[in-house]
Amino acid sequence: MVNNMARKNLHKDYPLNEVRPLSDFKQMLDDNAKLFGNKPAFKFKENGEIKEVSYKAFKVETDSLGTALCSNGIARCHIAIVSENRYEWIVVYLTVLKSEGVFVPVDKELPANEIANILSNSDTEVVFFSKKYEEKLRSVTGVLPNVKKYIAIDEGGDFSGDGILSYKDMMKQGYKSLMNGDTAFTEMKPEQEKLKMLVYTSGTTGTAKGVMLSLHNLVSCVYYGLQVSTVYDISLSVLPYHHTYESVCSILVGLHFGSTICINESIRAVSQNLKLYKPQIVMLVPLFVESIYKKIWSEIESKGKTAAFKKLMAFSNKMLDLGIDMRKTLFKTIRDVFGGNMIKIVCGGAPIRQELGDFFETIGITLINGYGITECSPLVSVNRDYFYDFSSVGVKLPCVDIRIDEPNEDYEGEICVKGDTVMLGYYKMPEVTAEVLDADGWFHTGDYGKFDDMKRLYITGRKKNIIVLKNGKNVYPEEIEDYISGLPLVGEVIVSAAKNENNEEIGLCAEIYPDEKQTEGMSQDEIFDKLKNEISSLNDRLPQYKSVHNIVIRKEAFEKTTSGKIKRKYSSK
Repeated sequence: MVNNMARKNLHKDYPLNEVRPLSDFKQMLDDNAKLFGNKPAFKFKENGEIKEVSYKAFKVETDSLGTALCSNGIARCHIAIVSENRYEWIVVYLTVLKSEGVFVPVDKELPANEIANILSNSDTEVVFFSKKYEEKLRSVTGVLPNVKKYIAIDEGGDFSGDGILSYKDMMKQGYKSLMNGDTAFTEMKPEQEKLKMLVYTSGTTGTAKGVMLSLHNLVSCVYYGLQVSTVYDISLSVLPYHHTYESVCSILVGLHFGSTICINESIRAVSQNLKLYKPQIVMLVPLFVESIYKKIWSEIESKGKTAAFKKLMAFSNKMLDLGIDMRKTLFKTIRDVFGGNMIKIVCGGAPIRQELGDFFETIGITLINGYGITECSPLVSVNRDYFYDFSSVGVKLPCVDIRIDEPNEDYEGEICVKGDTVMLGYYKMPEVTAEVLDADGWFHTGDYGKFDDMKRLYITGRKKNIIVLKNGKNVYPEEIEDYISGLPLVGEVIVSAAKNENNEEIGLCAEIYPDEKQTEGMSQDEIFDKLKNEISSLNDRLPQYKSVHNIVIRKEAFEKTTSGKIKRKYSSK
């Protein structure tokens, strides 16, 4: 929570945080077992009860599984996992990071044929899987001749044959061998610059590419990420583990810090688990935060307390300026929605709207934004706890350089990144790698942005999304979408170019999927008329060339990627 002294420092940067040295994840877990011992590293539900695993026990489990992998001759393989978020996923993850093998996290929501393509392309030889996704794997085993072993995390699966191993049996066998002095795994020495993690992108367009991340990439992201951003003692782990945002910035960062990581089992359980585990920090995507914000205001408005609540917010901020922090008391009911102890929500993926940032800060929760991309392990920049601008994505990590390529008259250009977190390249795709990673080591992100005079980075849009109007003006649709998404009736929105008969881009069109709760009981005509009036008012505050004059109302939500991002449809120009 931002204290009064910190509020005075919001407009200037401050020294980096001190971070415990980190060479690799084997050393990290060895140190953690000594430093934190019986402190819970993880909490999660199992058969209706909350189970805890200490830092000491977690190290033993990863060493046991690693020893079993060595016994089976598969500790140096490409090892994939197809599973929902769960504790065993993390055990496999850290075990492989400590080994001389390569970890391949697979998006379990992909169709079976796409999972098979990833397992084949990645040269995976070992697949861990949960019972929930067993059917998908069984349907494609015939086209995966390179997979030597399948390891069932759960008991009672239908898999059969010599290539099937039991996770639980491996843990028992590995533990026994470990206790009898087997050091084959504990003496392994993964190399810093070699491929360690192979992450397949699930972008809004195009074929998935295997992003090659080295051990040095991952270590750098954790170590330097903690230098610029603070984490806390109890976190709730929500986002999909196959994304580096959660697996690196939440899990690895949390482990190095010594947090207790509480595992959220499903999206539907988030509200319940916030109250159950009472976390101090959580990482979310903007859509989720926006949804919570709108729900809170909807509740306030339904009780007829909008005016009174706004007065309470103004009073709280005035007292805070005088050095008196009453937010825990004044906004207890709303803070209890987040468990009561929430200090910080980290939000990645898009800039935060000013009103969202102001609201959360007013109730005593800091909403911190950052910028990441899988090819950068993934963190590039992040707002600091006491030096931030909601419309910015913060300051760069100390281990990278950022340049703005070919800036325009507004100093905007493509964001290029060079440094310790930049990937090795795309797996088996040298030509595609060369398109984005130049000879001098600069990674061309495809994102447009600029810096302010305090070296904070601002994202203005995606290079491939840019709309070039007939009058020569460039419009970043994300900026306009950000404005429109703040309207109460809007659930989802995509802004695209309105074209004339010559296919010239002459203006902007907003395709909107209305918020179901806010528009309940309204006819399509009523929704359209109200949205038209709201967007007309918005146009009055924008430059003319950024005005939206065409509106299309959708009856169904937009198609999305498995990470929740709307899939844009691109036409050739």
